[in-house]
Amino acid sequence: MSYLKNADSELFEILMREVGREFSTLELIASENFVSYPVLEMAGGVMTNKYAEGYPGKRYYGGCEHVDEAEDLARDRAKILFNAEYANVQPHSGSQANMAALLTFVKTGETIMGLDLAHGGHLTHGSPVNFSGKLFNVVSYQVDRATGRVNFDEVRKLAKEHKPKLIICGGSAYPRHIEFEDFKAVADEIGAFLMADIAHPAGLVATGLHPSPMPYCDVVTTTTHKTLRGPRGGMIMMGKDSENSFGVVAPKSGRVKNMSELIDSMVMPGIQGGPLMHIIAAKAVAFGEALQPSFKEYTSQIVKNAQTLADAFLSKDYHLVSGGTDTHVILIDLTNKSITGKTAEKALEKAGITVNKNMVPFDERSPFVTSGIRVGTPAITTRGMEEDQMLTICDLIDQVIDNPENEFVITNVKSTVKELCDSFPLYDDLLN
Repeated sequence: MSYLKNADSELFEILMREVGREFSTLELIASENFVSYPVLEMAGGVMTNKYAEGYPGKRYYGGCEHVDEAEDLARDRAKILFNAEYANVQPHSGSQANMAALLTFVKTGETIMGLDLAHGGHLTHGSPVNFSGKLFNVVSYQVDRATGRVNFDEVRKLAKEHKPKLIICGGSAYPRHIEFEDFKAVADEIGAFLMADIAHPAGLVATGLHPSPMPYCDVVTTTTHKTLRGPRGGMIMMGKDSENSFGVVAPKSGRVKNMSELIDSMVMPGIQGGPLMHIIAAKAVAFGEALQPSFKEYTSQIVKNAQTLADAFLSKDYHLVSGGTDTHVILIDLTNKSITGKTAEKALEKAGITVNKNMVPFDERSPFVTSGIRVGTPAITTRGMEEDQMLTICDLIDQVIDNPENEFVITNVKSTVKELCDSFPLYDDLLN
């Protein structure tokens, strides 16, 4: 840190303000987490200097022997972690992993089907403002109004009517386990490919706390942060059956290429150039951490914390989409509390609690306002918080939701938040 302080004091001060913010706030954004010191060290290491277009053993640059070792290690650990046959660790983000996977299996203009963004899906699952909605013909399925869960009678009906080339399962605000087996049955009925996006529950999948997509899906994408607690990035995987199930004949050589080769070439040179070797190496660090027994204890606590928090909200008459959670995500419809998601987010942030406004199924408000908030437990669990702290956090949130413009309440909540954060320090070495 002293190097930056001496070289660029202005940016050093900005960095330290962010360290202070993370230390002193309750991070409840479901897609965020805090990486370990080893991941930080590798992400800021000298491998950022290396250009390494291509793949291990087949680079377009010399001097890649050591970054090859790091990428091989990341791929090998990912395959063990997820019981996969194939892994590509080069995507810079989950969105780019999704783009590469979609463009491998589906031609532009063909039909895909994914969960509606307003019902818990993701931009890359067919939103009209995203590449997925611009490049493909999109059919969106929704959750059931009464249960908040995917209605497979409706999914089957849409699939038979529109015959999508590929179906996407998973989302960014779906609190329940992804029903891979049920999606597989629908995909098989119409001869569609099935793609799982496990960006949110990846850490839970890796430790067996969430069903695995590998036996059911043709291709699996994920981020490497969130519940997996690695650096920001993406990854594409396939199970043992999928990797060799499909192939195409290369026009020049006449050789049959399997899907792993097609995905590799779609990532690079298809949509990316040089990989971020420092981040790939940091992914390897995180995967190594996730292979330790302590990581399953951690992910188990994530789920316990989320379910404790969900039950506490229910006891205070909050409406939770789907009635609760199986994972780390809680989606709260604030309609009966007479407050918008936007207002709640801003008031909570003033009180030192970070959440994100989020649309709820059948929301009548815009994405910029919303009727709900999304809450998650990965980051606060990383800090060591457990069930007792969840009860306190629920009470603090409730105080702010009931009094979003009361400065006295917000000030008192912020003081309690600081005391709680001080009891569970984060990156305290960086503050000294």
